[in-house]
Formats: sequence, C-alpha cells, structure tokens
Amino acid sequence: MLTIPVYNPSGEQIGEETIDPADFGGAINKQLLHDVVLMHQAARRVGTVNTRGRADVAGSGKKLFRQKGTGNARVGPKRTNKRKGGGVAFARRNRDYRYNMPKKSVRIAIRMALLSKFQDHQALVLDGLTLDQPKTREVARILRAIRRPDLSESEAAEAVGETKVKARKRTLERRSILLGLPVYNPVLHSSARNIEGVKVAPVAEFNTYDILKQRYLVLTREALIALKERVRQETARRKAPLPAVSDAPSPPIPSTE
Repeated sequence: MLTIPVYNPSGEQIGEETIDPADFGGAINKQLLHDVVLMHQAARRVGTVNTRGRADVAGSGKKLFRQKGTGNARVGPKRTNKRKGGGVAFARRNRDYRYNMPKKSVRIAIRMALLSKFQDHQALVLDGLTLDQPKTREVARILRAIRRPDLSESEAAEAVGETKVKARKRTLERRSILLGLPVYNPVLHSSARNIEGVKVAPVAEFNTYDILKQRYLVLTREALIALKERVRQETARRKAPLPAVSDAPSPPIPSTE
C-alpha cells in the first residue's frame, strides 16, 4: 500500500491516505506512457502551415523559350521552384496531426501516470479547500504554506537564519501543479487558473499528458474519493465475467403446418 500525506489549508500535515497500487495497474509501462503522451502532443499541434506550390503561383506552364539554338541555359516554365516567384518544391499543406489510440490503452495509461505520481511522492491531498467567492490570493497563500511532498527530512528541515525566499523554495509556490477536483467548481477554477503553473481539472477530465507534465498532483479529499471510485468501477468492469452459455439443447420450434 502507498501512502500520501493530507494537509489542511494552513499547511499542516493532518494525516495520510492509503492507495492500493493494484487499483492503478500495479506496474508502470514507460513505453505506453510515451506513446500516449505523443498522441496528446500530436493533437495539440497546429497544422495551419501552408506554402504555395507550382500549381498555386501565377504564371503559365508554357516553356519560356525553345530548348536549343538560343545560346541560353535550358529552362522550363516560369512557375518552377528554380525561378524567383515560382512555387515551392514539396510545398507543405494544412493538415491535422491528430490520431487515436485504443481507448483501453489510454485509460490504462492514465492510471499508470497517477501511480507514478503516488510512487514518486509527488502527490498530496488538500483537505478543507472551500471558497465562497473567487480569491486567487487565498489559493496562492495555501500553496505557499504547503511543503513539497517529495523532499527528504534533511531537505525539509528549516535552516538557522535562512531568508523567506529560500524557505519558500521548499513549498509548492511557483511549482507546476495539477489541482484535481471532484467536479467542475467555477469558484475554485477561477481562483486558481490565474496562478502560473497551476492547472485545474475535474478527475473525470484527467489525461496522461497533463498528469505527467505537471510535477505535483494536488487532490482535494472529495476528488480522491471520486478518483478511487472511478478506478474501482473501471477495474470491476474489466473483470466482469461473460454471461454463461447453457449446454442444454434449445427447445424445438413448433411447426406451423
């Protein structure tokens, strides 16, 4: 079993939560994670590049002058890529780089990405994150108060006479964070989206690329419960037995004659 720390908004560790690695696949396949990340990056590529080829530039396709007898080098039409104003050779066109992998592989990769965060001590639970109205300053204060969960005891120890700037380097301030919520919350989303490096998303919208791109995973307690329930439902769906097939002979079909 894996344990992840639980913090309150004041930055104090108030407990731990246990994670069963078997619910998240039990092992990590780096090649699968790599393939799924490439799929997400390809979907984010902007394929609006467009250059004009020989068929797109103005001009006739007629040979400028005859092949022999003029004393000049032999040339073709004016739209060739060898002349000024001609078309580009191997012109690039608008295209969509998006492609899809099997849904089962994508779901497995999401669980593996979450498991990697739990194993690397880069995940934590934030209990009591509630706001009545959007306040970016309050979310920034909470992140400034929480210590980074992947620090060792010696690295987390406070040095004598250290400055505030050095002390903040041990916190989540100015770190890339994926803040997971149980469902979409407009107040928390508006409060955290303006903080540099912070991405807010419900657990149902997690994907492999966002989980691995952000260094730290911060889940509310409700989001952790929703994530565990979602993973258990997917696991139970995969392990569901097929309906039994009876060996008894089928009843005879009544004759209509």
